[in-house]
Amino acid sequence: MPESGGQDTQGPIPTTADAEPVEAPEPPKAAAATAALRRTSLLVTLVLGGLTALPPLSMDMYLPALPEVTDALRSPAATVQLTLTACLAGMALGQLVVGPMSDKWGRRRPLLIGMVVYVLATAVCAFAPNVELLISFRLLQGLAGAAGIVIARAVVRDLYDGVEMARFFSTLMLISGVAPVVAPLIGGQVLRLTDWRGVFVVLTVIGVLLTAVVFKWLHETLPVERRHSGGVGEALRTMGGLLKDRVFTGYMLAGGLAFAALFAYISASPFVVQEIYGASPQTFSLLFGLNSVGLVVVGQINGKLLIGRVSLDKALGFGLAVITLAATALLLMTSGVFGEVGLAPIAAGLFVLMSAMGLAMPNTNAQALMRTPNAAGSASALLGTSSFLVGAVASPLVGIAGEATAVPMAVVQLASAVAALLCFLLLCRPWQRGQQPLTGTAGEAAPQK
Repeated sequence: MPESGGQDTQGPIPTTADAEPVEAPEPPKAAAATAALRRTSLLVTLVLGGLTALPPLSMDMYLPALPEVTDALRSPAATVQLTLTACLAGMALGQLVVGPMSDKWGRRRPLLIGMVVYVLATAVCAFAPNVELLISFRLLQGLAGAAGIVIARAVVRDLYDGVEMARFFSTLMLISGVAPVVAPLIGGQVLRLTDWRGVFVVLTVIGVLLTAVVFKWLHETLPVERRHSGGVGEALRTMGGLLKDRVFTGYMLAGGLAFAALFAYISASPFVVQEIYGASPQTFSLLFGLNSVGLVVVGQINGKLLIGRVSLDKALGFGLAVITLAATALLLMTSGVFGEVGLAPIAAGLFVLMSAMGLAMPNTNAQALMRTPNAAGSASALLGTSSFLVGAVASPLVGIAGEATAVPMAVVQLASAVAALLCFLLLCRPWQRGQQPLTGTAGEAAPQK
């Protein structure tokens, strides 16, 4: 069927080696169940939002406890840092496994299995006697927690299409944008009452509650008729087919590279704002919170005002252009082109860059997933894994020139933004496809020009 927002002549890709790029009509019973689940949109939003927020909670609640872990386990700081790397790697790689599993067995079973494993792994982390065991189970925690990320996106694709899907992604950004800000604050408060193990106890409780909510209220969204029957070979062929689709790959790379600019900000901003520009920890926390608010607000403007009036490609292109201009301004300021600048101009540039992510990130996800009606799990896995891996590569580059300059942060952000914009223009080629605003509802597509 034609996809909202316009397609090029390739159309949606096949999801198996021999499948035709045509989506089969949904059986009446499955369609009725899907429509009923859509009607509980607030509940679905809260459940999927909780699944989306769990990974940043798992990563960021733990950050204030790192020095205490180093002392308690008598391990070098570099070794304790591997507990973060292991969790991040698990979240990236786990999506490649869980995504195809959810296309074969449905969304509910892999999600519940992942949540149960997450709870058990997190509980073991709380009682880990040494850093080696902590690293191992942080890896398992990340692998299991990946189920929430990848399946949440796949469920959105199952339930919504066109304008509704794009709006739902913008709504999820409200939750995923707030979670990284709130998580360190929660972790800090937990550490006032207990030690670092208490952070994992709290995460275990959150995992148990979220598992119970998923079990009770999140029903299966992928009908049996639309599942894949193949094994690993078919999953690999499906992912290969997705990557061969030029437009899907363009959106995937554009989103991942934009995420790299975000990761560069997260990794470097504590040092840049506090050490180079002399801000207090309280000022840094305030600026970090304001930037997250900017991202959330622009995401809501995208979902509530722009979608349905402006094509996703236009909104996405504008967002990537603004990110590129903000990164250019930051590079010029940090490299001394305008002489000595204070914190205020740097903070303004970071605010603009972060806010524009509210246009880039939800729209790349929506446009990519609209091309894959029959392989949402595999597509979601590729989108998530690419973002985590590109972000993980970009993150250490921000400190490559030492502690006396913010230039590396700006260079990484500008390089990532330019590459994202080029991928969007050269691979997605939006001018070759319809540029009308999305007007379809779930199951409907706006007519293609």
